[in-house]
Amino acid sequence: MMNLSDTLEIAYLGFYFSVMLVLSVYGTHRYYMTYLYYRHRRRRHTVTELRSEKRPHVTVQLPIFNERYVVERLISAVCNFDYPKDKLQIQVLDDSTDDTRQIAALEVNRWREQGVNIVHIHRDNRSGYKAGALENGLHQAEGEFIAVFDADFVPDADFVLKTIAHFDDPEIGMVQVRWGHINREFSPLTQAQSILLDGHFIIEHSARNRSGCFFNFNGTAGIWRKSAIEDAGGWQHDTLTEDLDLSYRAQLKGWRFIYLQDVISPGEVPVDINAFKSQQARWAKGSIQTAFKLLPNIIRSRMPFAIKLEAFFHLTANFAYPLLVLLSLLMPVAIIIRYKHGWYQILLLDMPCFIAATLSVCAFYLVSQREMGEATWDRIKYIPFVMSLGIGLSISNSKAVLEAIFGKQTPFDRTPKHGVFKRGDLWKSKMYRGGRSLLPWFELAMGLYYSVTLYLAVQAGHWLSIPFLFLFQLGFFYVAFTSFIQAKREA
Repeated sequence: MMNLSDTLEIAYLGFYFSVMLVLSVYGTHRYYMTYLYYRHRRRRHTVTELRSEKRPHVTVQLPIFNERYVVERLISAVCNFDYPKDKLQIQVLDDSTDDTRQIAALEVNRWREQGVNIVHIHRDNRSGYKAGALENGLHQAEGEFIAVFDADFVPDADFVLKTIAHFDDPEIGMVQVRWGHINREFSPLTQAQSILLDGHFIIEHSARNRSGCFFNFNGTAGIWRKSAIEDAGGWQHDTLTEDLDLSYRAQLKGWRFIYLQDVISPGEVPVDINAFKSQQARWAKGSIQTAFKLLPNIIRSRMPFAIKLEAFFHLTANFAYPLLVLLSLLMPVAIIIRYKHGWYQILLLDMPCFIAATLSVCAFYLVSQREMGEATWDRIKYIPFVMSLGIGLSISNSKAVLEAIFGKQTPFDRTPKHGVFKRGDLWKSKMYRGGRSLLPWFELAMGLYYSVTLYLAVQAGHWLSIPFLFLFQLGFFYVAFTSFIQAKREA
């Protein structure tokens, strides 16, 4: 007969495995994405160019806010687009409060004198943040089609030529291209971010778009049909992911999207861990806000069940972060309980969950690198670090998800850019950094928690659990210490 202690320990393990089971379901979804990618790989959209006499009027919007290091680079790249000047309008949508305003104005004047149709639209307030700036510019847009680029991008001259032809189909509302990473080689952090984004753009976007599921504009490096934006209700700023929100609203209206995997628009990923955390938290919070806003409409729609289910997993994926934090707290005690009672057979339950929740991450990103022709040791060696980084981000992203759940409103915190390309480029003395917070102390505490757990595991000879525990320790310590060090240098 079990005593109270045994009953509580069994209940604890039951709760632990319940959390792991839900995480396993989201992990299995990565396998499903990979399956869809390969199943529909022959439906890959090809690049076509429109005959010159049919080329429509295009407006390019450049929303910026305090981007002194990259604004000239961005404007110059867009002004060099290989597209008829009489059919191209460029809007610099500037909400800046520093000298970026003057830098942008000078650059706009320089290009206007060369015959480029470019305007500098400055707002004295950030009402609606990026969405507000885009909506404000839309009222003054001359083009039938609207291309959008964030300040950290350097689009190639043939961007419009490679995308505009797909709008020959009147049902196409948006065309998104793949992001490249101009500073991938800068540091292990930028390498890891690039792999994370490659998984999203190579596997997820391709799988969703080719299989007929909802997929989304990524806020930059895409081009919209203006009437699709207006028909969907325009840019709205009640979520932090205005791009995801508009994408789903437009597709619910019946507009179809195209993803061009073979067209790449280079961009800069954050080199500052605090900026990266802020970016990821904004995306996490915004996706949950969008889920609460739009999932009821999606469920009530006449879309096939498979598409509704995929939309659910897409919009709610960041719920996994609070569960991951919970699992991180539960796991060490669960290991101790099992070994204390000699319940080694329960370890068999870990294997399916491990395959679903952990190996799925490895497989997902390995496939994305192989599809890029980059599945070499130079990329593969970063996969364990990518997994640890995801664990380390879980506290910051969990806070963002909980804010979305409880309806806490926060401002749009833009990602700082520093104009760095290669290893050794200086950035630490430049302005703009990610915001500080108390979260690194919680990340440090989790790292110490796993250090103690690792010590106990070694003492008890629990060798099978050590690699898994080490991933958690590394992730929390890396994110915590890097956050502290870079915040100190900022000061």
